Amino acid sequence: MNIGWIGTGVMGAAMAGHLLARGHRLAVFSRTRTKAQPLLERGAVWLDSPRAVAEHSEVIFTMVGFPHEVREVYFGPTGVVAGWRAGRVCVDMTTTSPALAREIAARATALDAPVTGGDFGARNATLSIMVGGDRAAFERVLPLLECLGRTIVHHGPAGSGQHAKLANQIVIAGTMIGVCEALVYGKAAGLDLETMLRSIRPGAAGCWTLENLAPRILAGDFAPGFYVEHFLKDLGIALEECRRMGLTLRGLALAEELYRRAVELGHGRQGTQALYLALNEMTA
Repeated sequence: MNIGWIGTGVMGAAMAGHLLARGHRLAVFSRTRTKAQPLLERGAVWLDSPRAVAEHSEVIFTMVGFPHEVREVYFGPTGVVAGWRAGRVCVDMTTTSPALAREIAARATALDAPVTGGDFGARNATLSIMVGGDRAAFERVLPLLECLGRTIVHHGPAGSGQHAKLANQIVIAGTMIGVCEALVYGKAAGLDLETMLRSIRPGAAGCWTLENLAPRILAGDFAPGFYVEHFLKDLGIALEECRRMGLTLRGLALAEELYRRAVELGHGRQGTQALYLALNEMTA
């Protein structure tokens, strides 16, 4: 198929590469062309705007950072909607607001399909993909999504995928606090942290974060599989949805407060595991 891909950051570039590897023809656009260079060297074609990508492609994937960037990519003067034609399908894999997903779906045949699994899942095509939108469009692009992830679930109408992803981020937020505070506590108690992890990972505390990010913390690796500033954005969207629904989630509010402080301490462009650094600095 002629596939369009907009956004070649930490996760987007790896995901687009899987489609190239399966033999699809790929047209790409990114704010920073150098980030797309490895894809261009493998045969992807560079186009100079989201509109051009939409005009060229049967299915258009977008994977950018923030809701305002999604809005510009879709609704700007050279955006996807300006180049969209009947028969095309747009798949926004950015984590953004359910309301924005519904707005896009009202203007084009579009799915909201945010993912979880981080850079590891993107590189290894093991992502979990949460999809909202038209069922027929979902069935059409499912073979492409299967190139990117291992668990692909259709949750319902437009916006449903984003709601599922926000639920996922709420779980991660609480888990990350627990993992990072356990490491801070273990260090203060004089434990060998490698030994502590070996003891607690197989038990009831076992989780993806403990298995994958705790070792990075001990190795001093705070490179982003997912940026702190993007995670803070997700938590903010979740809190907005809570206010809209009349919910009070105190754990979520605490996590948002701690990650906001992590950004203030200069960790916004590090991985979410940099919460450990922020907690150390806050408790010093």
